[in-house]
Amino acid sequence: MVAPLLKLDDIHLTFGGTPLLTGADLQVNPGDRICLVGRNGSGKSTLMKIAADLVEPDRGERFLQPGIHVAYLAQEPNFGGAKTVGDYVDTAFSETEDPYQGRRILETLGLTGEEDPSTLSGGEGRRAAIAHTLGPKPDIVLLDEPTNHLDLPTISWLESYLADTRSAMVLISHDRRFLNALSQRTVWIDRGVARELNKGFQAFEPWRDDVLDAEAEASHKRDRKIAREESWMQGGVSGRRKRNMRRVGELQALRQEKREARAAVGSVRLEATEAQTSGKLVVEADNLDFRYPDGPHVIQDLSMRMMRGDRVGLIGPNGAGKTTLLKVLIGEMEPDTGTLRFGANLETVWLDQKRETLSETATLTDVLTGGRGDTVFVNGRSRHVASYLKDFLFLPEQARSPVKVLSGGERARLMLAKALCQPSNLLVLDEPTNDLDLETLDLLQELLSDYTGTLLLVSHDRDFIDRVCTSVMVTEGQGKWREYPGGFSDMVSQASPDALTLLGLADKDKRSRAGNKKSPKASNAKPGVGDPNSTPARHVAKLSYKEKYALETLPKEIAQLEALIASLETELGDPNLFSKKPERFQVASKALTEAQNKLAEAETRWLELEMRREELEG
Repeated sequence: MVAPLLKLDDIHLTFGGTPLLTGADLQVNPGDRICLVGRNGSGKSTLMKIAADLVEPDRGERFLQPGIHVAYLAQEPNFGGAKTVGDYVDTAFSETEDPYQGRRILETLGLTGEEDPSTLSGGEGRRAAIAHTLGPKPDIVLLDEPTNHLDLPTISWLESYLADTRSAMVLISHDRRFLNALSQRTVWIDRGVARELNKGFQAFEPWRDDVLDAEAEASHKRDRKIAREESWMQGGVSGRRKRNMRRVGELQALRQEKREARAAVGSVRLEATEAQTSGKLVVEADNLDFRYPDGPHVIQDLSMRMMRGDRVGLIGPNGAGKTTLLKVLIGEMEPDTGTLRFGANLETVWLDQKRETLSETATLTDVLTGGRGDTVFVNGRSRHVASYLKDFLFLPEQARSPVKVLSGGERARLMLAKALCQPSNLLVLDEPTNDLDLETLDLLQELLSDYTGTLLLVSHDRDFIDRVCTSVMVTEGQGKWREYPGGFSDMVSQASPDALTLLGLADKDKRSRAGNKKSPKASNAKPGVGDPNSTPARHVAKLSYKEKYALETLPKEIAQLEALIASLETELGDPNLFSKKPERFQVASKALTEAQNKLAEAETRWLELEMRREELEG
């Protein structure tokens, strides 16, 4: 058996009186590809910092094989006072090592090394940190949200580089496509402990759901047993004293177990406040041109039309002008030439990627109410701000906390809360997926799919674009933009080689097509399974959470309706009912008609979902 490179045993850590980790384990073996998953605040990043020897646990052991080099990529880079990016990268190497590989990665990622770290954008800072982390070719690399702030070409390069490296890896990421391509083991941080699945991320979510279902069933059985034993206790403890005292002890143990059990963290409740319906036409652009002074074209000869209900994604490398195009399309910036026509009754809400509208000293209540009172209006209903914040997993006492104490994930949820409580029929989301956990991304995707207004979205999350967008606009260089129907994967199958090259996808697309020619079965492979460099099929082969829930609950609803109909038919079958109780006869007749209609609708819906499930499962 191969000895582990790194091992964490029985890790305990408490912050501010609340236990964060209560016996978590992690073992990294040579060649491992591990993804750490869990809700925001579950302790993923903290466990990774303990693995990197940056945080000392309250209890537990950390073992690292002598001579093993561990490199850690933090969510926010620390340049440590380096004067240039090149100096920062060089600090990752010892005096006897040649920093050539780090400089080479810098060059590949579009940096010269002469840049001042204090002037870097979020994406540039992340690329510098990647060169600093991967340059020395460590034995173990710990990556915390490595794709945050990166554009598609850089994500594509990083994915390929990590697939080819010999380093063992531990990854934290909200990018499903990235995790599917790279992970081989999954460690789920849940309520302070680490649960391990010896499969990649693609198998995680069904396994997680099974674990939570089994827990819920066990909890239900325990509660029923406690109720039975308490009922017995009320009758008095008498007779065979020894046996009865044992039952008293078992009841006390069950009560203690229930008190100490930590329930799974609840789900974010997302609800968009929709304004009155906009006109059928939302935006029509005709021959738009825009360029900054002495700069290249950002938009050149763009004509497009966006109708009510469209969900349009903008895709391109950093610096291509995606945010500028957004601002021009919604009228915040004037084009140099061309015309824009807007539809009637437009109510636009913008979610800013840089969260610049968040004041560090403002409280969460002030952010949501603008400093006016402590209530918000959501879909016409007045709600106390603490209750609304609870929908986004904030504690009531956090309502008066300043923004500066929030984590990245909490800031992302706060920005969502602020955007979604404002009436809108045109929702503009600029990189909304950064720092959100996977469960919240699922719920955001569900909300956007049901949103009756129009959506403009900028995102580098390929899976999210596939799930949400009805079309994507892609830069083809020199200010040229082209719209493709469908999501990200549909775009890849239609785009020109030049456009794919700009997105860093040309080589992957060629490999994918070559693989499909060699093996007809390759086209049926699941996204993320097999060759990590393949271009996955569009993510449509999956029922939504609402559909799965309906498929599970409709049979019970149908059975209840059938029982109700049988009861009403029996009652109405009484020949004396109409003469003796005419009012009851009318009520029962109306109830029977309504139940029969509901039964027909439920049976039709269940049949549609079952046929869809069978179709998707092949």
